[in-house]
Amino acid sequence: YYPLILEDVHPEMPVMSQEVFGPVAPVIIFKDIEEAIDLTNSSTFGLGVTLCTRNREMAEKLIPEFEDGAVFVNSLVKSDPRLPFGGTKNSGYGRELSRHGIREFVNVKTIYFT
Repeated sequence: YYPLILEDVHPEMPVMSQEVFGPVAPVIIFKDIEEAIDLTNSSTFGLGVTLCTRNREMAEKLIPEFEDGAVFVNSLVKSDPRLPFGGTKNSGYGRELSRHGIREFVNVKTIYFT
């Protein structure tokens, strides 16, 4: 697929409520950061958020407001084997990668002697 940027996107459009697997960037305009956070959190998905800003202090304050599994500041959402990766809501349960992820694939055995 060719990369696609969608302009004039509104919250009720399917691209805002369905996962799009491909190089698609919907652009939506919001009036303030509170509206942007509300719009993000209203999604039934929650893999990750990209927050673009020059203000690191503001970014650090906003990160807890997002209900997603990851927040990337000035970077695209991506996986890295050194970091736990996974979503919330309809974007998954648990984490993969890193020491947190490997524990999802092992069984702990309890042994008790008397």
